[in-house]
Amino acid sequence: MNIVLAIIVIVAIIVAIFSGLNAALSWLLWVAIIVGVIALIAFLFRLVGGRNRV
Repeated sequence: MNIVLAIIVIVAIIVAIFSGLNAALSWLLWVAIIVGVIALIAFLFRLVGGRNRV
């Protein structure tokens, strides 16, 4: 699951960079921010919840 979160964060950063280069696709910046925030929240929930299960 951590690999999936890392991939989501990387994709969000890449989309943010490309949307910053192309002003016509400014909506991609909002998509990147939303995806990044969702990934951050999911990561924090996993960090706080811990992994006590086997």
